[in-house]
Amino acid sequence: MYLSRIDVHSAVCSTALRRSVPELSDTAGFSPDGPLTFEAHHAARTVARSLLTAEQRSAARVAALDTIASRGIVAVHECGGPDIAGLDDFRELLSTPHGVEVRGYWGEAVTDADEARKLLNATGAHALGGDLFIDGSLGSHTAWLSEPYADRGGATGKSYLGVDEIAAHIRACTIAGIQAGFHVIGDAAVRAAVDAFAVVAGELGGPAVAAAGHRLEHAEMMTGDDAARLAQWGVIASVQPAFDALWGGTDGLYAQRLGAERALTLNPFAGAASAGVSLALSSDAPVTPVEPWAMLRAAVHHRTPGSGISPRAAFSAATRGAWRAGGVRDGLAGTLDPGAPASYAVWDAGELVVSAPKDSVQRWSTDPRSRVPALPRLEDDAPTPVLLRSVHRGSVVHER
Repeated sequence: MYLSRIDVHSAVCSTALRRSVPELSDTAGFSPDGPLTFEAHHAARTVARSLLTAEQRSAARVAALDTIASRGIVAVHECGGPDIAGLDDFRELLSTPHGVEVRGYWGEAVTDADEARKLLNATGAHALGGDLFIDGSLGSHTAWLSEPYADRGGATGKSYLGVDEIAAHIRACTIAGIQAGFHVIGDAAVRAAVDAFAVVAGELGGPAVAAAGHRLEHAEMMTGDDAARLAQWGVIASVQPAFDALWGGTDGLYAQRLGAERALTLNPFAGAASAGVSLALSSDAPVTPVEPWAMLRAAVHHRTPGSGISPRAAFSAATRGAWRAGGVRDGLAGTLDPGAPASYAVWDAGELVVSAPKDSVQRWSTDPRSRVPALPRLEDDAPTPVLLRSVHRGSVVHER
């Protein structure tokens, strides 16, 4: 038995599974009677996934893609890696025939441009990033913090990569013209990534770094200074509003792990956007469900006053921002404009409105004559739009 925590960064495992993992008790993150974390968790997960048959993996992939299509999503980013689902699963997914497009990110660090090109070719990946771990998660006490956890003595989590290793990967990918990225949650992890980008930008120049469209997954504890520096180098933040909905506020998981004061600084969407960071909204499935309208609501109705973004900005980050994060930078993808790819969803949405979040400054007119596009209401009591049809590049992916 392998039973993962919701964040997929720790798991409880049966005695039988533990006995199947070589040298488990000597591996970092081992616990004789508690959840496994760090490398011990990765080792146990590797053995657990090896017990799945090809037929089981195929059924799971098709079920996932069908469900995603039924939610109005026509393209997804698969964040794979050697410590996640393995190369076989990654290749099988990329070769699965389905109407939903899959962009594959392989999370394995490289040291030079030739190694980056070879790894890209060997895996079939589109980019070298995604869940390339700098740290873990707050829920599993594995996110890398500059100050200790409030509920775990003097523990500050752990780093999988240091500044020099992060910089080497960014440098290699930038030179090779490959998009890079990292999994970062804790403030120490974010700062390590920022410092590494600064090193590479100093060597190759900011425009060269920005041209690659590198990205960070999560960046939950990004400070204002971090955001300003990342914006200089065109680094995209792939963020998950549902994290705040599930764990934010003064009485949620974040407050338990960090204390109420630090908890209110997490997922600063408005601050990051104001600093010029390009945002892309996502679910981080299977951590949170693929529910796009719930995701938009969470982005707008942030549990920390002042951290939410407008409905218009949230919708843009979920469409244009998501395509941009996936390496599509033609200025058309994610829009309903003549000449744009025919990828869209048709919704039964009920009432449409033009609104801004109550805690932000109104930056555009809500007068219908201003021609600002109206959107479905995102209040908690508003009905969730019903998907009628999703289409990708002119082909129907799902029809109700």
